[in-house]
Amino acid sequence: MEAYLDANDVWETVEEDYEVPPLPNNPTVAQMKSHKERRLRKSKAKSILFTVVSPIIFNRIMTMKTAHKIWNFLKEEYEGSEKIKGMQALNLIQELEMQRMKDSETIKDYADKLLGIANKIRILGTEIPDSQIVQKILVTIPEKYEATLTSLENSKDLSTITLAELLTALQAPEQRRLMR
Repeated sequence: MEAYLDANDVWETVEEDYEVPPLPNNPTVAQMKSHKERRLRKSKAKSILFTVVSPIIFNRIMTMKTAHKIWNFLKEEYEGSEKIKGMQALNLIQELEMQRMKDSETIKDYADKLLGIANKIRILGTEIPDSQIVQKILVTIPEKYEATLTSLENSKDLSTITLAELLTALQAPEQRRLMR
């Protein structure tokens, strides 16, 4: 959301709760232009925030006067307090630890599922390195990948292998099996 607001050149308006001062008597063209731009940015920021929320949330924020207040409300509503974010992160870490690859699942689908959970954890402010995802994949993939893992162990140092390298190595035999 922050990136979307920034792309629309209104993030600063949302982040800083500034007031647009009234124009002085006999304003210059530059002052009038600046005043109008600042007013428009504030309106645009509110408008964007209004359009990206559900009707239920809109009803709760429609009376708020500034984009900054709306943003703070949304942040609290969706992120919660630090304590809640910490609990959510712990729950997601537990969910990540409980994952096991199903025999019917492809490596790509399994990795995407793990990365999805890891990215949710990262959004909450807890760092999950890719090396942890690599380790998770290495210890939870089914036996049908044992031969690939053995050859990988012989050719690479598994403690330093990147996620991309691992996925490529595991997907190659999977692709060959699918082509048969």
